[in-house]
Amino acid sequence: MVNEIVKDRLLDPRTREAAATVAVYPQLPIVPKRASGCDIVTTDGRHILDLYGGHAVAALGYGHPKLTAAIADQSARLLFQSNAVALEIRASAAEKLTAVAPENIQRAFFVNSGAEANENALRVACMNTQRQKILAITHGFHGRTAAAAAVTWNSETWYGFPQLPFEVEFIPRNDIEAAHEMIDADVAAVIFEPIQGVAGAFDLMPEFVNALRQATRACDCLLIADEVQSGMGRSGQFFAVQFYGIEPDMITAAKSIAGGIPCGALLVTDRIAANIKKGQLGSTFGGGPLAAAATVAVIDAIHEDELLKNVRAREAEIREHCVVGPITSIQGMGLLLGLKCDRPASEVHAALLDHDILTGTSADPEILRLLPPLVLQSQNVSRLSEALGNIVPLT
Repeated sequence: MVNEIVKDRLLDPRTREAAATVAVYPQLPIVPKRASGCDIVTTDGRHILDLYGGHAVAALGYGHPKLTAAIADQSARLLFQSNAVALEIRASAAEKLTAVAPENIQRAFFVNSGAEANENALRVACMNTQRQKILAITHGFHGRTAAAAAVTWNSETWYGFPQLPFEVEFIPRNDIEAAHEMIDADVAAVIFEPIQGVAGAFDLMPEFVNALRQATRACDCLLIADEVQSGMGRSGQFFAVQFYGIEPDMITAAKSIAGGIPCGALLVTDRIAANIKKGQLGSTFGGGPLAAAATVAVIDAIHEDELLKNVRAREAEIREHCVVGPITSIQGMGLLLGLKCDRPASEVHAALLDHDILTGTSADPEILRLLPPLVLQSQNVSRLSEALGNIVPLT
C-alpha cells in the first residue's frame, strides 16, 4: 500500500516537477493535458476557459492551424541555424514586424525573451548616448536580468546583484511635471510600458506619454517603449504606442510575438541601428528559423483573421458586461485589462477557477488581470460575466 502511494505521488506531474526543479513558481492546482482555441483540458477532465494565455503568450490561442502548420513545416525544413548565416524566414519575420510598427521603426534584432529585449535596449541606449543614467516609471516591470531588473519598480527586494549597472531613477507615473523636471541631458533613456502589465494593466495617461516623448527629444535622449505585454495586437493596435500617437526610438516585444515559441525582438530606428557595430549585440538562438516562422504566422493570422478588430470588440463587451459581482471598474486597453475587485483579487481569482475560468492576479492586490488569446469570442465573455455574477457578494 505504501509503495502504491509513493508511486502515485511520483506519477503526479506537480510532485515530480517540484522534486526535479527549483521551486520558484507558485503553481495552480491544475495540470493541462491539451488545449484548443481558448480552452484547456486538464488531466482530470476539467475544461478551463483560459483568460490568462500563459502570461499573454498565447496570442492565437491553442492549435491555430496557421501557427501549427508553420511550426511543423519549418521544423521539417530547417529546425535551426544561427545568425552566422542569412535566412529567408528571418528576413520575412523582420520585414513583417517592422511593417506593423510605427513608421520610424525600420530594424529588428531578434532575441528570446522580453527581459533580453529590454536588456539590449538599455545597452544600446547607453552606447548611443554615452550616458549612464536611465529613468523608468514607478510600478513598471521590465524583467529579471541585471539591467531589466534594475529599472523594475521595487526589484531591490529580489534583485540579487551586488550593484546596479547604471544610475536609475523613477518618474512617478502620470506625473507630467516630474517627467519634464527629471529628464535632462544626463539621461541616456526613459523606458516605459504604455500599459503597465504586472501593475494590473494600468494604462498611462496620453498626456503623460506625450510628455515623455517631448522631454526626451528636447534632451536628445532615447525613449524605449516596453511592449512585451501590450504589443502584437493585444491593445487593439499592433503596438499600444500607436494609440498614443507617438514614435518611440525603440520598442521591445516578446510574449505574443511567436504565439508560444520563445521569441523576442528589439525594434529600432535606422539612426540607432547605424550606430551599432558588428559584435556589440548577439544572441545564439535569437531569430532562429522556428521562432521566425512562428512570428510570420502570428502576424499573418492577425491580419487575415482581423484580430485587431476582434480585440476591440471583445474589450467593449468586457467593459459592458463584466462590471458585475465583485468587479467595480475596468482599466487597461484591448485584451490587456485590469478588473478592480471589491475584495482581494486573489479571492476572485480562486472563485473563478472554481468556475473553470483561469485569470491572473497582479502586483496590485485589488486588480484581477485578463490577458486572453486575441481569438476570444463573445460566448467566452458571456461565460466570464455569468461566473462573476455568481460570486457571492460581500456581506
